[in-house]
Amino acid sequence: MRGEFFQFLKTYGIIGLAIAVIIGGKLNALVTASVDGLLMPIVSYFIPGGGWRTATLDVGPFHFLLGPFFAAAVDFLIVALLVFWMYKKVLREETVTKK
Repeated sequence: MRGEFFQFLKTYGIIGLAIAVIIGGKLNALVTASVDGLLMPIVSYFIPGGGWRTATLDVGPFHFLLGPFFAAAVDFLIVALLVFWMYKKVLREETVTKK
């Protein structure tokens, strides 16, 4: 049973996946801190009031939270660009192609 379990872990790359999830979580925390501490002060300078991260839209009885959505979108784009950049550097490919 023990050997079968270790074979399962090796076959399906569970250990690598667990490491990737942990590193991805920490990368997300790093990017969020960078966006909040480095990028947003610059953006806030150009947007009067700088409260766009807490912006809301009320339409009748509905209360939409636009600021958190846009903040998450900025974080996602930065993480996606970093992953893309790291992919190109690690695999040393000129163009990213589907295999």
